[in-house]
Amino acid sequence: MKSYNQDYYAVIMAGGVGSRFWPLSTAKYPKQFHDMLGLGETLLQSTFNRLTSVVPYENILILSNEAYNDIIKEQLPKITQEQIILEPAMLNTAPCILLAAMKIKKKNLNAVMIVAPSDHFINDEDAFAADINLALKAASKEDILVTLGIKPTFPNTGYGYIKYEKEEGKDLQKVEVFTEKPTLRNAKKYLEEGNYVWNAGIFIWKASFIADSFKTYLPEMFDLFNEGIEHLNTPKEEKFVKETYPEAKNISIDYAIMEKSDSVYIIPASFKWSDLGTWGSLYDELAKDENNNAVVNTRLLPQDASGNIIYTHNSKVVVLEGLQDYIIVDDKDVLLIVPKEKEQEIKEIRNAVMTKFDENLG
Repeated sequence: MKSYNQDYYAVIMAGGVGSRFWPLSTAKYPKQFHDMLGLGETLLQSTFNRLTSVVPYENILILSNEAYNDIIKEQLPKITQEQIILEPAMLNTAPCILLAAMKIKKKNLNAVMIVAPSDHFINDEDAFAADINLALKAASKEDILVTLGIKPTFPNTGYGYIKYEKEEGKDLQKVEVFTEKPTLRNAKKYLEEGNYVWNAGIFIWKASFIADSFKTYLPEMFDLFNEGIEHLNTPKEEKFVKETYPEAKNISIDYAIMEKSDSVYIIPASFKWSDLGTWGSLYDELAKDENNNAVVNTRLLPQDASGNIIYTHNSKVVVLEGLQDYIIVDDKDVLLIVPKEKEQEIKEIRNAVMTKFDENLG
């Protein structure tokens, strides 16, 4: 039986809508609850199972929206209701992370916590576990904020980057600056310089230290939640959170804390990673046939068709002729056929469909 450090906790952020994966991903049933890669488990289940290699399952909390509570319980039947933190308002990442940290800190003053998105794809789980364990050990010894940075493989303009002070022989590298999504020119420059990583949004720190960091850099949010500290982890928590949470500032953890603190370090990750942000990024991760078509839950007969990604919800037979580089998604109520080069417009297409036909389609 595996021996766990009971001071280790994890928080999975599972409240996003994933609108760029429409029509499969909708506000009622977002992408983290789908088996996006056809592997037999949803992205949430995959993330949870990956984290159980380093954290006891009873120490894993799920941050999500009230609307998804039943879906989470259905997909993760081992967890209790107390492990699900429901946000009464859809805000950015800082408020939910602070709330989770204060709950964990109240339960265990020595707690070290991982914060991870629910919808990323990480293939090498052993390498992930090794990097996370390294970060957990480092964060348990010092008051530092650790993030796992992904070594860039090409000049991606869709990710934020982190610049660090490159010191040979050290596992942890001091962060210099967080940068916004760059131009192609700057992204190429970052690759050449060699001391930039993609910001994957995976964090490791003591629950007490991240709470103290909020007290220093965002005291109004800290005070807002600290006023009800006696209610956390009790039956009175739900009422307190419903009344208080919507008053919190709508701000990301990067802007609120990471870009202000001088105690931020990165570990350049040793595993391959994808944030699965678009149909194109999913295509990159899937196996291809001899014509570079990728399918999920589909039986494909291609005729002069190449470079397409096809997703159906019930293993439908799809016949394609003369189509190159398209996204084809057959959901229950919507059929989407869009050139891959226009994948960034899917969010706008979704909004147009909801306006013209039925808001429930989004």
